[in-house]
Amino acid sequence: MFQKVIKKYGRTILFPGIVGIILLYLFLQQEDSSKESYTISTISQDQIEQLNQKEQQQTGGKAKEKQVAEAEPKTEPIFVDVKGAVKYPGVYKLTSEDRVIDAIDTAGGYTEEAETKAINHAQKLQDEMVIYVPKIGEVIENSFSSGTATSVPQNSGNTTDKVNINSADEATLTTLPGIGPSKAQAIISYREENGPFQSIDELKNVSGIGDKTFEKLMDLIDVK
Repeated sequence: MFQKVIKKYGRTILFPGIVGIILLYLFLQQEDSSKESYTISTISQDQIEQLNQKEQQQTGGKAKEKQVAEAEPKTEPIFVDVKGAVKYPGVYKLTSEDRVIDAIDTAGGYTEEAETKAINHAQKLQDEMVIYVPKIGEVIENSFSSGTATSVPQNSGNTTDKVNINSADEATLTTLPGIGPSKAQAIISYREENGPFQSIDELKNVSGIGDKTFEKLMDLIDVK
């Protein structure tokens, strides 16, 4: 009897069943795909957040480096002439951020005869600066203004002596405030090309020597 029922209603029963199975299979496949897509989407979002965090950290690090670089003072190489009672007198290359004490240390430090009371060790260095360290008991004629030099001329032991700009050599000229090796050579070149200076005012014709520099020199020089 079961066989008769199958033969009579088989197609009517089996066809909807097969269709139902197929639809169920497709539904399950679609659900799995949705879960997979959601998982992939979630992972991608996490990765994006991690990348954003790394980018922010790198940007913050670069910003800090830039701030540090901007905060650091700019230094320029300069040359100063250290003379007098130091162990190794000479011209030394330092920076605009260095102090007088750094120049003296570079020159080997003071000798036993050095008189250090008149030296401003905290003064910042300037290009072509002359630092003269007098000996104990040496008479100091002039006190140079800050930013010009920290020393006195080498011939300051005699208060009546002045530097003759017509006969002084480069070493003597560099003992004057504001006169470094380049300006000293310019003075020598000028008098060789134009003849002896007729007056100290003529010194202002030398390249690099303006009114301010001349005011510091006028009491220390002559043309005799």
